[in-house]
Amino acid sequence: MLVSPVCAFEITTKYRIGKLPESEVLAKDFFRYVARAGFLEAPLTIRHAELAGRFAHDHKDPFDRLLIAQALVDDLVIVSNEKLFDDFGVNRLW
Repeated sequence: MLVSPVCAFEITTKYRIGKLPESEVLAKDFFRYVARAGFLEAPLTIRHAELAGRFAHDHKDPFDRLLIAQALVDDLVIVSNEKLFDDFGVNRLW
Protein backbone atom coordinates (compact mmCIF):
# COMPACT_ATOMS: atom_id res chain seq x y z
CA MET A 1 0.00 0.00 0.00
CA LEU A 2 1.08 3.53 -0.75
CA VAL A 3 0.79 6.69 1.29
CA SER A 4 0.97 10.07 -0.37
CA PRO A 5 3.31 12.74 0.99
CA VAL A 6 0.26 14.97 0.67
CA CYS A 7 -1.22 13.12 3.65
CA ALA A 8 1.82 14.02 5.77
CA PHE A 9 1.58 17.65 4.67
CA GLU A 10 -2.15 17.84 5.39
CA ILE A 11 -2.02 16.10 8.77
CA THR A 12 0.98 18.04 10.08
CA THR A 13 -0.41 21.35 8.82
CA LYS A 14 -3.85 20.79 10.29
CA TYR A 15 -2.36 19.60 13.59
CA ARG A 16 -0.11 22.68 13.76
CA ILE A 17 -3.03 25.09 13.26
CA GLY A 18 -5.26 23.23 15.72
CA LYS A 19 -7.73 21.65 13.29
CA LEU A 20 -6.65 18.06 14.05
CA PRO A 21 -5.53 17.96 17.69
CA GLU A 22 -6.21 14.20 17.84
CA SER A 23 -3.52 13.57 15.19
CA GLU A 24 -0.59 14.34 17.48
CA VAL A 25 1.02 10.89 17.16
CA LEU A 26 0.99 11.07 13.37
CA ALA A 27 1.90 14.74 13.19
CA LYS A 28 4.99 14.34 15.36
CA ASP A 29 6.55 11.49 13.34
CA PHE A 30 4.45 10.69 10.30
CA PHE A 31 7.31 9.10 8.37
CA ARG A 32 8.25 6.62 11.09
CA TYR A 33 4.61 5.74 11.83
CA VAL A 34 3.91 5.01 8.18
CA ALA A 35 7.14 3.05 7.73
CA ARG A 36 6.42 0.91 10.80
CA ALA A 37 3.00 0.09 9.37
CA GLY A 38 4.72 -1.20 6.24
CA PHE A 39 3.42 1.43 3.83
CA LEU A 40 5.47 2.81 0.95
CA GLU A 41 5.67 6.42 -0.16
CA ALA A 42 3.76 7.33 -3.30
CA PRO A 43 5.80 9.66 -5.49
CA LEU A 44 4.52 13.18 -5.96
CA THR A 45 5.46 14.63 -9.33
CA ILE A 46 5.06 17.73 -11.45
CA ARG A 47 2.50 15.82 -13.49
CA HIS A 48 0.37 15.37 -10.36
CA ALA A 49 0.68 19.02 -9.39
CA GLU A 50 -0.12 20.19 -12.91
CA LEU A 51 -3.30 18.12 -13.09
CA ALA A 52 -4.38 19.22 -9.60
CA GLY A 53 -4.01 22.85 -10.65
CA ARG A 54 -5.96 22.35 -13.87
CA PHE A 55 -9.07 20.72 -12.46
CA ALA A 56 -12.04 22.78 -13.58
CA HIS A 57 -14.13 21.47 -10.69
CA ASP A 58 -14.63 24.12 -8.00
CA HIS A 59 -13.04 22.13 -5.16
CA LYS A 60 -10.76 24.51 -3.30
CA ASP A 61 -8.93 22.12 -0.93
CA PRO A 62 -5.37 21.85 -2.33
CA PHE A 63 -4.67 18.67 -0.35
CA ASP A 64 -7.67 16.90 -1.87
CA ARG A 65 -6.83 18.14 -5.35
CA LEU A 66 -3.33 16.67 -5.12
CA LEU A 67 -4.59 13.36 -3.74
CA ILE A 68 -7.15 13.11 -6.52
CA ALA A 69 -4.54 13.90 -9.16
CA GLN A 70 -2.20 11.22 -7.78
CA ALA A 71 -5.00 8.67 -7.86
CA LEU A 72 -5.93 9.53 -11.44
CA VAL A 73 -2.41 9.76 -12.89
CA ASP A 74 -1.17 6.60 -11.20
CA ASP A 75 -4.46 4.68 -11.48
CA LEU A 76 -4.71 4.17 -7.73
CA VAL A 77 -7.63 3.48 -5.44
CA ILE A 78 -7.94 6.29 -2.92
CA VAL A 79 -9.13 5.62 0.63
CA SER A 80 -11.37 8.51 1.64
CA ASN A 81 -14.84 9.22 2.95
CA GLU A 82 -15.02 12.32 0.73
CA LYS A 83 -17.88 11.59 -1.67
CA LEU A 84 -16.92 14.71 -3.62
CA PHE A 85 -13.91 12.74 -4.92
CA ASP A 86 -16.35 10.70 -7.01
CA ASP A 87 -17.05 13.79 -9.12
CA PHE A 88 -13.45 13.57 -10.36
CA GLY A 89 -13.77 9.94 -11.47
CA VAL A 90 -11.34 8.40 -9.01
CA ASN A 91 -11.66 4.88 -7.69
CA ARG A 92 -12.56 5.50 -4.05
CA LEU A 93 -12.77 3.03 -1.19
CA TRP A 94 -14.76 3.88 1.95
